[in-house]
Amino acid sequence: MDEIVIGPAGPADAGEILTLQRAAYVVEAQLYDDPHLPALVQPLDELITELTGNLAVKATLGHRVVGAVRGELDGPVLRIGRLVVAPDQQGRGIGTRLLAAVEAAADGRAEWFALFTGHLSAGNIRLYERCGYAETHREPIRPGLTLVHLMKEHR
Repeated sequence: MDEIVIGPAGPADAGEILTLQRAAYVVEAQLYDDPHLPALVQPLDELITELTGNLAVKATLGHRVVGAVRGELDGPVLRIGRLVVAPDQQGRGIGTRLLAAVEAAADGRAEWFALFTGHLSAGNIRLYERCGYAETHREPIRPGLTLVHLMKEHR
C-alpha cells in the first residue's frame, strides 16, 4: 500500500484540490443545509490565486491528492483555512499531519495560528483542540450557522 506523502501544493494542483474540496465540503453543506458554502462555489481562478500567493500543503497517496490546507500570513498570525481530507481517507491522521505541516511552513514568521469552523462541526472542533487550539469566540453568521474561532500560540 502506498504511503501518504505531505508536501507543498501549488497552482498546478488547483484542479485536483478544487475537486477534493468540493467532495469534502458536501458533508458540511448537508450539516448546515447550505449548498452554497464558499468552499463549494469557489471558482478555479480564485483557488489558483490562493495557491500562488499563500502557504499551501497537500497530502498525496500515490498520484492522488487526498488532502490539502492553506494558510495566509496576516502580520504575526497564520490564518489557516480549507483543511480538507478526501471522505474515503478520513480517520487516518491526514488532517492532523496537514495542520502540522502548514504550521511548520510558517515557522519563524507566525506567532499565532488561527482558524475557524462551524459550530455543528464537532469532529473538526475535536481535531483542532487535540492539536492545541483553544476557542477564542463565536461569531453568529445566520440562523443555523455560528463560526467557532480557535487559536494556538506558536511554540
